[in-house]
Amino acid sequence: MSRTLKLAAVIGAITSLPIAPSVAAAENLRVVASFSIIADFAKNVGGDRVDIVTLVGPNGDAHVYEPKPADAATVGSADVVLVNGLQFEGFLQRLVEASATKAPIVELTKGGEVLRKTEEEGHHDQDKAAEGGEKHAAAEEGHGEGHHHHGESDPHAWQSVHNAELYVKNIADAFCAADAAGCDTYRANAESYGQQLEALEAEIKAAVAEIPEDKRTIITSHDAYGYFEHEYGIKFLAPEGVSTESEASASNVAALIKQIRQDKASAIFVENVTNPRLVEQIASETGLKVGGELYSDALSDKNGPAATYLEMMRHNVTTIKGAILGS
Repeated sequence: MSRTLKLAAVIGAITSLPIAPSVAAAENLRVVASFSIIADFAKNVGGDRVDIVTLVGPNGDAHVYEPKPADAATVGSADVVLVNGLQFEGFLQRLVEASATKAPIVELTKGGEVLRKTEEEGHHDQDKAAEGGEKHAAAEEGHGEGHHHHGESDPHAWQSVHNAELYVKNIADAFCAADAAGCDTYRANAESYGQQLEALEAEIKAAVAEIPEDKRTIITSHDAYGYFEHEYGIKFLAPEGVSTESEASASNVAALIKQIRQDKASAIFVENVTNPRLVEQIASETGLKVGGELYSDALSDKNGPAATYLEMMRHNVTTIKGAILGS
């Protein structure tokens, strides 16, 4: 065969090869989620168009997390960074500065209802966090002095499914801004997941309705369930404040034990992100039996009972109901 024919045969073989997918397909959106619950929301909205890295993984405590050098590189190369806001991620500002990222830092609580606790009052105040700042709304009455955080916003807004719907909307908006070609997909995914959230909300309300009103006071490790209380009518008391960084003082614990006896708390629970020792001490001093483990600030690993947000909320309300009713 002549050299010309050989060359033609080689060129023909090359041009008949399939184009590699990496050449044909656009790159996925690179998303960094500050902790596991936000990562789950992002997966439901982004589907297979996004690659997600989670800084604080399953069973991790974002209140006390210390970033690794690799985290700065991860944030630096991101297209979108999704965070809770309301000072939940104490490490965030240092990490963002170290990363020199150009990505938008999207606070998913923006535009939602924010619960506040003032030092003088024993109840949560409800604020509206608007884009231009926080507007004060009417105080929400009827919350006991078991809430020990002082003057700051409660960051655990995802404990209300209504707020979770806002997180999902804000994620879809952020993804659309970063990847206009995928916007229809993101909106459709958000709507589909929103329907699942609506069904979850109905399930939680139905479960709580089966618990007698005089038995709806329970104890947890730290004050992570203010939004659940506000939305669904279970009263939560806790020895620690909204952050697990704040250790309960002896006087706080003594006051809580006194309140438990007055309010006739029905059950006490450990949390996946806190040391169970203090809860076990309170249980032994009040005669309450530990009713199980609740998930507050992080999902379980994939083999656990709370591997997704939907599973976490179902697990929590089922565990609460089961412990109170003895079923």
